[in-house]
Amino acid sequence: MTTASMRQHSHEQLPEKQREARRSAIRWQIFTIAYTSVTIIVVAFVLGNSQAMKTAWIEDMLSLVPQIVFLLSLLFVQRRPTKKHPYGWHRVMGVGHLIAGVALLAVGLILAVEAGSGLLAAEHPTIGTIVLFGHTVWLGWIMVAVMAVIVAGPLIYGPAKAKLAPVLHNKLLYADGDMAKADWHTNAASIVGVLGIGAGLWWLDGVAALFISVGIVVDGFRNTSIALQDLMDQRARSANGKDPHSLVNEVLEFLAGVPWVADAALRMRDQGQVFHVEVFVEPQQSEVSLEQLADLSAAIARIDWKLNDVVVVATQELPEHADRLS
Repeated sequence: MTTASMRQHSHEQLPEKQREARRSAIRWQIFTIAYTSVTIIVVAFVLGNSQAMKTAWIEDMLSLVPQIVFLLSLLFVQRRPTKKHPYGWHRVMGVGHLIAGVALLAVGLILAVEAGSGLLAAEHPTIGTIVLFGHTVWLGWIMVAVMAVIVAGPLIYGPAKAKLAPVLHNKLLYADGDMAKADWHTNAASIVGVLGIGAGLWWLDGVAALFISVGIVVDGFRNTSIALQDLMDQRARSANGKDPHSLVNEVLEFLAGVPWVADAALRMRDQGQVFHVEVFVEPQQSEVSLEQLADLSAAIARIDWKLNDVVVVATQELPEHADRLS
């Protein structure tokens, strides 16, 4: 016996809380793009010969990738399913997450190699002076001042995005906010590198550049890994990717309370911001009606807005590797 029922929502049915969170996320992303663009221009004027400053400058440019990808992905995820794309366009967010991760990983590796080569070659960077309001000023002080001022932005919008990400269950937004929260490491390292040059410790600039590069590589590797595993249909996980998503147990606990269900199992996969769920049930009786299955799939979909695509299958044998009720 195998009988099935399914329920699929459109993404326009986001609850009000999630719609407001999405609007807030869009505003933060636009603000971040504007803020980062200004900092990129300002840093370009004081870059000098510091490898650490150059690496931090390139990281600033890279940090625009997740924000732009997030805004572009939103244009697609709201599209309705079609015959060509029967599961909808939700995976666009995962593809965007992968693009951002690969970009960070690739450029981070290039910068790490460049910083390491400079250290091995014992390159001695120099920082000159400029005339400012009639006074000769070491350019390093201007660099330090700029990096100290622009660190404020990420400390504000980083936590704001990280707070919105679980509400929207958006791993791209979480990764963006998480990287921004740690951005002060980059600024601090670049300041140390510049001050090292000023103190005659030429190697400190290369070490700082290497430190920043390794941070970019770690961010890139982590985000690439999470995005790839989601695209390969791993078990649904939390917005930070660290734990199995709590909805797996919530749905199983709900199934335990359905009178006509003797045993059940489910497979839940992340499609970007929403989940596709396959529920397998062994009924108490030898027969189960289509109406019972339809009612059960509708009831499961009502548990949480993320349960976007729910398929319920009545069967005599549960899948071996699914999450089990018993």
